This record gives sequence, structure tokens and C-alpha cells, in this order.
Amino acid sequence: MNSARKLASLTVLGTALGCLAACGGPAGSPADRHPDAGRTAVAGHAPSHAIPKPPPVSAAPTAREQPPASAPVPGAPTPVFARGAKTGEKVVALTFDADMTADEGPRAAAGEHFDNPELIALLRRLKVPATVFMTGRWADEYPAQARSIGADPLFEVANHSYSHYAFKSPCYGLPTVAKNEMRGDVERAFAAFRKAGVRNVVPYFRFPGGCYDDAARRALAPAKVTAVQWDVVSGDAFATDADAVAQQVLDGVKPGSVVVMHCTRSAAPVTDEAVRRLVPELRKRGYRFVKVSDLMRTRR
Repeated sequence: MNSARKLASLTVLGTALGCLAACGGPAGSPADRHPDAGRTAVAGHAPSHAIPKPPPVSAAPTAREQPPASAPVPGAPTPVFARGAKTGEKVVALTFDADMTADEGPRAAAGEHFDNPELIALLRRLKVPATVFMTGRWADEYPAQARSIGADPLFEVANHSYSHYAFKSPCYGLPTVAKNEMRGDVERAFAAFRKAGVRNVVPYFRFPGGCYDDAARRALAPAKVTAVQWDVVSGDAFATDADAVAQQVLDGVKPGSVVVMHCTRSAAPVTDEAVRRLVPELRKRGYRFVKVSDLMRTRR
């Protein structure tokens, strides 16, 4: 492991946080960080909001995707990719992106499922704490589910923008939020959570597509959110082989890891099955599941 992956003390919105900055390309380089990119060996896929689904391929990849290092920028949040746990404690945060763009309402009305109640029910049965990075549009479309997730102490709801538009361009074909509208987009998502009656909302934000730059980070500073990315990509988007998805997570997890998965049946149809397989194995290896807020409180 090189020095870029060692624990560093970084400032996030004026609050000192220990951040495990992973190695890779320049900060905000999406090709090394998108949860749906570079994963064709597992899923043969691309982001559902960007281009059509290609044929699936089920073989597991040989290398784990790595996020880039991210340097502090005065007055801007420094994205947290993972969190070093006290004395190497085996804790891991499973996170699930509830993606939905502003223009996908007609598809939902036609019967396409951007939700995954079976996954949430499974996490409850397995007693697995989790953080759901929810778009405001998802909360608007599924207010009862959003409210139920937020009311359950097992979960917490974090911000994934209002309509999953990119905060940096290019970003996998996503429309881009103007710099002067970025703060408003984040606040609009929080407003959608309030409208749906969502409780247990935490001030964390995940960049859509994993795409960001220093200007986006500065634009979010007034929103008072902590940017949380990931260090383990599950490859669940458009995957058809749950075993390959589970194995990819098992191969990548380290103490303090943040795993990115999805809570969207139409784009990630085998996520619940992958979770069913990986949870007991991680527990057998001595891991304990925590929410992102719990991970943030850990110290080396």
C-alpha cells in the first residue's frame, strides 16, 4: 500500500476528519471511481441513466477498482473514501445508492422499478445496518418507502442529489448541474426528504457518478455536508451473477471500508442475492456492519 492510502488528517467543512485517501488518478477522475465503470467483467454494464444495458458477462474481474487521492481544498469538503477503524477493528459500511433522475418518472409510471423493497427487507432480516444515499427524486417517487427506511434505526438516509445529475462534466452522459445551482440541488433533495417525512437523515453527500472537481467541492461548502464516496465497488449495476458481485466485495473489503451498492431493481437486479451471500461470509471473517455515521466516529 502506498502513502496515498495511509490515514491522513483532512478538513471537511472545517471539521477535522481522518480520511483513508485511496490511490489512483487525479482527484475527481470518474474513470477510476464510478461504481458502474470498469466493471464489465462482472456485470457487462454501464450506468442505466447514461446508455442502454449491454449484454451481461459473469466472470469476476482480476483487479479491484481504486478511487483517486483527493487533496484538501480550502473551504471545500474533502471526500471520505474509507475510515480507518480503531486498532484495525473489522467494521465495514454497506451503502446503497437509491438512484433516480428527474426525467425517469414516466418510466416509473410505466412499471419500471427504481426501488428495491426486497433488499431493504433482507437487510432487516439479517440485521445489517446500512446507509442509503437517496436522490430527492427517489423520495418523491417512493415516499412511503423512503419514510419507512428513515424511521428504522437500522438505517440512515444520506443525500445523493435531487435528480442524479453530474456535478462535473463529462460524467457518463449525465446532464450537468450548473455550479451556481449545486447547493440548491443538494438542498432540494433534503427538502424532498422532509416532504416525504423521512427521519434519521444525516449530513452526508455522494456525488452522482462519483464525478467531482474542486469547483464542485467549493460549491457544496455552504450546504454543510460531508462528501462520502467509497473504496470498494460491488459491480452490482446490471449484474446477472450474484456470486461474482458478492466475491468482488469480499475480495475488496478491509477494516473501515465503504462499499457502494444500489437500491434500484431495474439497474441492479441481483443486489439482494449478493447481499444474502456476502453478509454471512463477512461475519464469519469477523466483520461487523456499521452505518457511515458510526464509521466516521471510529479512530485508529
